[in-house]
Amino acid sequence: MKNIAIIGAGSFGREVAWLIEDINKKKKEWNIVGFIDDNEEIQGKVINGYKVIGNIDSLKDHGEIYVSIGLGTPNVKEKIVNRLRQFQNVKFTNLIHPSAIIAPYVSLGIGNIICAGNILAVNARIENFVTINLKCTIGHDVILNDFITVAPGVNLSGFVTVGKKTDIGTNSCCIQGINIVENTIIGAGSVVVRDITEPGTYVGVPARKVFN
Repeated sequence: MKNIAIIGAGSFGREVAWLIEDINKKKKEWNIVGFIDDNEEIQGKVINGYKVIGNIDSLKDHGEIYVSIGLGTPNVKEKIVNRLRQFQNVKFTNLIHPSAIIAPYVSLGIGNIICAGNILAVNARIENFVTINLKCTIGHDVILNDFITVAPGVNLSGFVTVGKKTDIGTNSCCIQGINIVENTIIGAGSVVVRDITEPGTYVGVPARKVFN
């Protein structure tokens, strides 16, 4: 089995551990060596059966090790990945729950997390370090750029394109053909029916900008 550490010992980090455990039930693939977290107050603690083994800088003292980013905030994910790229021994991988349905001709980059119950339709393109949480539908020809986080229950219709570092809230949806600019937040339960061309926070039905 390959060694893997989970970056972040918080709520989503614990969900990533659960995802890896479910992968291992199908095929013994990963040895979870523990959590990595810069919070000194939890160093050495055991969380859901796995120890917080050190901070990010401590990874350079390991041999070859895979990591998964158990953090949801897009900007934070990007900063962590840029730090991790300094370490030649650190590798990234995709984690895909066994229950996820991935259609033919779906393109996946690296560092992605696809949780339980997701459906990715034909010719969707998922770039790098994208998190797709529980029970989402990603329509045909959708493009999700780097460092996007998709919360549970999101529905993206065909030909939607989402810019990098966008955060899409729980149970929100987009009609077909929508383009969303990078660095956008879509609030929970929102319905996007027209292109979003300016970064900011959008909420409501239909979604309207409320914050820059």
